[in-house]
Amino acid sequence: MKKLILLCAMLPLAVFARESNMVSVQNPLEVVQTIGDKLVRETPFKYRLELAGNEKSFDKMKFVNFGRTFTTEKPAVAYAYTLLDSPDEMVLDISIEHNDACKIWLNNELIYEKKTIKPVHLVYEERSIEMSYKARLNLKKGLNKLLIKSATAGNKDWCFYMQPPATKGAVLCEKLQYPAFAPEKMADVDAEIASLTNWLVIGPFENEMDKEFAPEKKIEFGFMYNGLNNKPITWTIPKVEILGNVIDPKEWGTTYQWNYHNGGVAWAMQQLSEASGDPKYNRWATNFCEYHLKGKSFVEYQVQTLNEVESANHYFIKIPLLDFTLAPSLPFIYKLRKEKDFAMQKEYAEFVDDMIKYARTEQIRFPGTNVYTRTTPKKYTTWVDDMFMGIPFLVQAAQYAKTKEERELFMNDAALMVLNFNKFVWDKEANLYMHANFSEEKNVKLPHWSRANGWGIWATTEVLMNLDKNNKYYKPILEHYRRHVESLVKWQAASGFWYNVIDRADSPEEVSGTAIFTMAIARGVTYGWLDAKRYEPIAAKGWNAVKSEIEPNGTVHKICVGTMCSEDVNYYITRPFYEDDTHGLFAVLFAGIDVYKMMSRKL
Repeated sequence: MKKLILLCAMLPLAVFARESNMVSVQNPLEVVQTIGDKLVRETPFKYRLELAGNEKSFDKMKFVNFGRTFTTEKPAVAYAYTLLDSPDEMVLDISIEHNDACKIWLNNELIYEKKTIKPVHLVYEERSIEMSYKARLNLKKGLNKLLIKSATAGNKDWCFYMQPPATKGAVLCEKLQYPAFAPEKMADVDAEIASLTNWLVIGPFENEMDKEFAPEKKIEFGFMYNGLNNKPITWTIPKVEILGNVIDPKEWGTTYQWNYHNGGVAWAMQQLSEASGDPKYNRWATNFCEYHLKGKSFVEYQVQTLNEVESANHYFIKIPLLDFTLAPSLPFIYKLRKEKDFAMQKEYAEFVDDMIKYARTEQIRFPGTNVYTRTTPKKYTTWVDDMFMGIPFLVQAAQYAKTKEERELFMNDAALMVLNFNKFVWDKEANLYMHANFSEEKNVKLPHWSRANGWGIWATTEVLMNLDKNNKYYKPILEHYRRHVESLVKWQAASGFWYNVIDRADSPEEVSGTAIFTMAIARGVTYGWLDAKRYEPIAAKGWNAVKSEIEPNGTVHKICVGTMCSEDVNYYITRPFYEDDTHGLFAVLFAGIDVYKMMSRKL
């Protein structure tokens, strides 16, 4: 019976194919089901235990967890020692955090001293961790000795943290130099030790910060020292932790990590299940959601107790960025809307309620507007990306709302946001989106990156599909959508693809942007926003281009990796492409679903 239904459904698709001069008559739903099947086959939704990593470059936060190593809750002092290998002379202004008193020596010179009794206070920001104190490292070229003296008044959370000023430069795509930890270059220390740790530690000593203990005089190995309560101590390494990591992690495309594009895959799988009638895709999405809900306490333990702030799924700890809050929450709120009386429904609802609160009152907005904005790389940087990261969740929240007042509040917020984003990132001359705008005052024109334009038009279509046509915002949003489509159509290549930088024909053709534009135009035809006779073939041409990069086993090629923002167009032109990067997978899934709906509307 199922085969008969599918055959009947395919007949009008074949007619459409001939009318639109499509190369193939294969049902788009069948094509993207190969992607869904691959996800079902290959996603384990498990953690794998492994030793904590030991990266050498000092380009991100590093720490010494004295409390885990010495397991004392009595007042005490301990030391940590390492070498920093600097590629050149450099001044590095680092941020630091510690509980209670601390001293730092660089090349035998005291450069920092703070006497205090306080708990550790780390503030998680968008792409950095804010700390309480600052120190300056005047590094010479080559090896530099770094000695930390840390005290505890009996606080079990006894830890020292240091972080370079790295993140904001990285978001701006600046090439920065960093020193590297080099314990393997210490005399009389086996290099194998450096594979486990960047530090040597010794302690605990009695709690006297002003007393000059042996490590301040000379670093020597092979001797015992008189420690706390006259207990003999010697140099050792910090406790080596075992962490849970995702299985077979990939730089781009590990499908079940916590991030917006992976949540997007789960959201797409829910709708693939609806379109195909096959429940296995929805089960995959449910597994994604429950994997994260069940693992929440484990992730918190790794991040907050073990201080492994970049361990697997650490973004789940409500980092204040839409990429890690509202966008990956879409499959959760979608399931709550669509299904009743399912396992863990209470946990889903609690999580979504927290995200709704975040959407309304906690996510930073540009002053005087309702536009979601960011603090990186500069305060009040507006990214086109955040149209997708925030607006579809607001649309879902409107549909999930229990009262008419709440529905109107969320829907009007989403609709007005579409229009207000145009004040910041819409290039009126090109009728395309710039990737970002650093502030309202600085009128910098960033390149017209393909996927950024995709995020903008995707969010726009989500609003148009759900906004009452009598709403005052509907017509201006529709006009803007049509203007954007007209500009996009001009830049579609003969192959059906769009370029990674839309208006640069010397930029490579790319799948994820092409998939989103194809989806957006197909929606326009399906919902009557666009003239079907003109735009159906354009969507079909885009779909055939996308399909040409999908292998029969579901592998998808030619996907641009995650991308920060830059004024340099060559940064975008030369971005690497990966296969099966989830930034592209969920865009392709939606493209197939929406082209199928466009083709099937005649049924």
